[in-house]
Amino acid sequence: MTDFERNLRQDMISQLHNFAAVGDAARLKALLCRSPSLVNATAGNGWTALMYGARNGHFEVVRVLLEQGCDRSLINKSRQTALDIAKFWGYKHIANLLANVKGDPKPSFLSNDVKECENYFGMTLLDRRTDKRTDSKWLSKKQSHPTTVYILFSNLSPLVTLGGGTESSQQPEVKLCRLYYCDVEQCLDQTEECTLIFLGVELHQNLMAACNGRILQEDEEDGLVAWFALSIDSASAEKFKQKREGCYFLHPPMPALLQLPEKEAGVVAQARSVLAWHDRYRYCPTCGSATKTEEGGYKKTCLKEDCRSLQGVHNTSYPRVDPVVIMQVIHPDGNHCLLGRQKRFPPGMFTCLAGFVEPGETIEDAVRREVEEEAGVKVGHVQYVSCQPWPMPSSLMIGCLAVAVSTEIKVDKNEIEDARWFTREQVVEVLMKGNQRSFFVPPSRAIAHQLIKHWIGMNANL
Repeated sequence: MTDFERNLRQDMISQLHNFAAVGDAARLKALLCRSPSLVNATAGNGWTALMYGARNGHFEVVRVLLEQGCDRSLINKSRQTALDIAKFWGYKHIANLLANVKGDPKPSFLSNDVKECENYFGMTLLDRRTDKRTDSKWLSKKQSHPTTVYILFSNLSPLVTLGGGTESSQQPEVKLCRLYYCDVEQCLDQTEECTLIFLGVELHQNLMAACNGRILQEDEEDGLVAWFALSIDSASAEKFKQKREGCYFLHPPMPALLQLPEKEAGVVAQARSVLAWHDRYRYCPTCGSATKTEEGGYKKTCLKEDCRSLQGVHNTSYPRVDPVVIMQVIHPDGNHCLLGRQKRFPPGMFTCLAGFVEPGETIEDAVRREVEEEAGVKVGHVQYVSCQPWPMPSSLMIGCLAVAVSTEIKVDKNEIEDARWFTREQVVEVLMKGNQRSFFVPPSRAIAHQLIKHWIGMNANL
C-alpha cells in the first residue's frame, strides 16, 4: 500500500469514526456501502466506530454497524468492548441491543413475571358446558324450564334495563334484561325469524351440582340454570320493547357495550360473536346450499348430501374467531412508547398499534410486521401480556409488549393517520392524573389501556 493509499484510508477511518461519534447514521452507512472493509477499523487508541457510537448513545449508529456485520467482541487498549462502554455510560437501550443481537433475549427493563389478568369481555357468569351442546334432549328440556334465562338480541344489540346505582356511583347501572320461557315463548315459535344459542349454565349452580356427588336419574332435574341467547328480527323487537317498560336495545355497540357489568359483558361477548357468525354465514360457505343449526348453535351442517364440508373437520362449519395482535411498542431506551391514531378516532385519542394475524404467521411475527407496516419502526423482542375477546364482531385481541430496535417513524397514511413516541411522564399524566390537554388514551375497559398501564407499572411506583 502506498503512502497515498495509506493516508486516504486513514482519512476515511477518521470520517467513519466521526460520523459514529456525532450520530450521523446516514453518512456512516453511505461510507460503509462504498468501503465495507472499514467497519471494524480501529483508531490509534483501539476504538472502533461501534465503540464511538456506544460511547455517545447513538442507537441508530449502533444498529447500522451491527447490520453491516461489525465485530462486537473487539476490545480497545483499555480492554473494553462496545458493550462495556455502553454499560459504563448508562446507555441501557444500546447495551440491550449489543447484548441481544442474536437470539433476541428479553431486554432487562421487561418484567420476568407476567401475571395472568382478566380484561373486560373476558369474565363471565357462566360455565359453557360444551358437553351439553350435543345433548339435544337436555337442551330441549331446558328451553322450556321455568328457571332458564334468556337474553334477547336484535341486530346484535342486547336488550338491557336500568338498575340501581353502585356503591361508588349513584348513576343507574345498565344491566342485561333477563327473560324467561314465558316471556319468549311466542318468539321461539317463530323459528324462521329467530336464532337460538345455548350459552351455558350459571357457575355457582354448576358447582353446587358437582359437589352434590350423586348421579341423577334420567327423569330428575339436575338443578342447573341454563342460559340462552335469542336473536329476533327488528319488527318483533319493536313489539317486544313496547310491552316491556324500561327495557331497550343497547346501541351502537361501541362504546355502549362498555357500560355493562364486567361478568355480563362476558356473556354478551360470547352471545354476540356467535350470533354475528350466524348472521354473516347464512349458507354453506363450501357449496352455497342451505344449512341446519346443531350443537346448541355452535355448528352449521350443510343440507346437501355430497357437500365436501360433510367429510372431515372443516372450520367453515364452526364459529370463527379472528386473532388480532395489539402491542405496546417500547422505545429502546425503555422510557418512551409508540402510540398511533386513525382518522375515525375522537380528536386527540392515541392508542396501541394493532392488526390482524395472517394465516401461517406467529404472534411475534404479526407484531413485527404490523408495527413496521403502520409506523415504519422495526421490533425485536415480543412478550405476551394478556388477551381480550372483542365482539365487534368476533375478534380476540392478543396483547403484547414489543421492544423497538429502530426509532424513526414513517407512517403509512393508508393504515393510520399519525404515530408518535410519548415519554413515560406524558403517559403518566394522562393515565394516572387525568391530564388530557395534549392527548388521551382509550378507556380502562379496552386492552390498549391495560397494556399502557402495564408498561407504566413495570418501572414505576404508582
